[in-house]
Amino acid sequence: MENSTEATEFILLGLTDDPNLQVPLLLIFLCIYLITLVGNGGMMVIIRSDSRLHTPMYFFLSNLSFVDLGYSSAVAPKMVAALQSGNKVISYNGCAAQFFFFVGFATVECYLLASMAYDRHAAVCRPLHYTTTMTAGVCALLAITSYVCGFLNASIHAADTFRLSFCGSNEIHHFFCDIPPLLAISCSSTRISKLVVFFVVGFNVFSTLLVILISYFFICIAIQRMRSAEGRKKAFSTCASHLTAVSIFYGTIIFMYLQPGSGQSMDTDKIVSVFYTVVIPMLNPLIYSLRNKEVKSALWKVLAKFYPQSLQVSSR
Repeated sequence: MENSTEATEFILLGLTDDPNLQVPLLLIFLCIYLITLVGNGGMMVIIRSDSRLHTPMYFFLSNLSFVDLGYSSAVAPKMVAALQSGNKVISYNGCAAQFFFFVGFATVECYLLASMAYDRHAAVCRPLHYTTTMTAGVCALLAITSYVCGFLNASIHAADTFRLSFCGSNEIHHFFCDIPPLLAISCSSTRISKLVVFFVVGFNVFSTLLVILISYFFICIAIQRMRSAEGRKKAFSTCASHLTAVSIFYGTIIFMYLQPGSGQSMDTDKIVSVFYTVVIPMLNPLIYSLRNKEVKSALWKVLAKFYPQSLQVSSR
């Protein structure tokens, strides 16, 4: 790989060159990242500390929080540091590492969302067999498969992208090392790399999305057949958060990677990338916790351990 490139470092041009926007952007993204850390870290702590949440659904939700932390942390700290110091340089190896972990964790999220859809299908469509269907072994297998597929995908893209020669400009028109901006500055032929991106990303996205759509097709049928209005409301409530997260995540991924190259704009790509690299990881714990009474109850239980007097005063 070292023999095929002359670049030893890259310059991440970031979101904008306007100096008046550097401080506002720094404050915005620092706040978003801190909320992401607290939200996802808190979700993992809550799920681990409350025995009532030791179920398959929360097992996958805990893994989703870990993955959100992973791919947000692959991008946000470097972006915040560049805004604070003005140093936009990233080493060749640093760029490759950022690329690998971002792609890996983002792909893991696709497979985890599909696993969560299968879990909801088992819970709603076959409730009497749920405990025998979603055993601890099955949950662990689905999670391990998600991580293996995610980082196998990252290895494929990293090997394919960083085999290219970067002998011209080393300025990346983006705020992190992603596939499209790296291909744009390569002086090698990128035709094969673009095909690899289209087919591999397409397979990962549409195979997992197909599992989600099929699962929710049968879930909708099962909900319609429920006689109890309360039962229908409860079943829909447990699925609504997951559907919201799926819609936001897959919509941005498909727009970013699976549109025709001629229709892409670097500025548009940056805006979409901000959304799925730093905003979505912040939103996921809010989406799941705000719609979930069990998570709210567990949160108050955890807070009561650390701030018992404050909660007693507020309750009065």
